[in-house]
Amino acid sequence: MSNVTRCRWVPINNELYTTYHDIEWGVPVYDDRILFEFLVLESAQAGLSWEIILKKREGYRAAFAGFDPEQVARFGDEDVERLLQDTGIIRNRLKIKATITNAQHFLEIQQEFGSFSTYMWNFVGGKPIVNRWKSIAELPAKTDLSEEIAKDLKSRGFKFLGPTVIYAHMQTSGMVNDHTTDCFRYVECIAIKG
Repeated sequence: MSNVTRCRWVPINNELYTTYHDIEWGVPVYDDRILFEFLVLESAQAGLSWEIILKKREGYRAAFAGFDPEQVARFGDEDVERLLQDTGIIRNRLKIKATITNAQHFLEIQQEFGSFSTYMWNFVGGKPIVNRWKSIAELPAKTDLSEEIAKDLKSRGFKFLGPTVIYAHMQTSGMVNDHTTDCFRYVECIAIKG
């Protein structure tokens, strides 16, 4: 699909980015395991390029039990040391420990709300916010809503999840449709029903 118009942040001839943009980005996600996956990847990305994380995605899947929050929540000090030797992920002790801590709090939210999906989607009234950006220059890095969600998550003990990371999570999981209006996925994502 090389003859279609995409969001301008997608590098030309970059299959990894193109596939991510065309299939995942902006599609409403209600599955807790996928939401946990995006949280892990987005917090790992802090300070790095998204391309680095996409290239290491399978390494993260292998290292963090297929993004199963119940298994990750049980990781201990030995797992942290093992992961610090794993070249398939970003070997940052604070980010690794944050992933384990976040898995534990993720499970607490599931207990309280029935699912992490219910908790997150409550912030947007259960349906995506559809923006009408004409260019990527208009896309915000964070919003008042992402500030609110990040603050609530931090109060629950989450780490490495500030408002910019949370806004990226909202974009990836389709809580907001931030495809530019000229992008072929803009209308397609609006049409997707959860």
